[in-house]
Amino acid sequence: MTKVGVIVGSLRKNSFSSQVAKNAVELLPEGYEAEIVEIGHLPFFNQDWEGDLGTPAEVTEFRNKIKELDAVLFVTPEYNRSIPAVLKNALDVGSRPYGESVWNGKPAAIISQSPGTIAGFGANHHLRQVLAFLNMPVVQQPEAYIGSVHELLDENGKLKDDTRNFLQSFIDAFVDLIKKHTQ
Repeated sequence: MTKVGVIVGSLRKNSFSSQVAKNAVELLPEGYEAEIVEIGHLPFFNQDWEGDLGTPAEVTEFRNKIKELDAVLFVTPEYNRSIPAVLKNALDVGSRPYGESVWNGKPAAIISQSPGTIAGFGANHHLRQVLAFLNMPVVQQPEAYIGSVHELLDENGKLKDDTRNFLQSFIDAFVDLIKKHTQ
């Protein structure tokens, strides 16, 4: 079984990002298991953990969870043309101490969404920059920007067919990337 962690960049209950994430994991093929990895409880990264403070239990638990994964799907909104602080913090927490990053080499995919028409373009590309440094191969094409997301979800949080079909092509590309990097 291939384990895919899903990290949602929004903490809001029933956020657009969490709704899109739920739609995306339904499209994974047989043999793939997806799990939402919570990040809202993580304390802000502090390099003093590597010294006298000691690493908080929540951080150790999070890092161990990421180590178990074969790949990571990031679904995020855009905050001020970048990624939410909670998402950046989770990436920082997993990357330290230096040389012990739990992200290293894990295939990744990014879906950004927004009620606006720019569709989280800035967040998507800023996240790509961070993942490049963390040595995470990322799905390059198709790129997944979902604009006007509020118009694409029905009353049950399901994406409409055209968007769902696009998302299937994106998930297929993600699965291909996972296969290339985990065999």
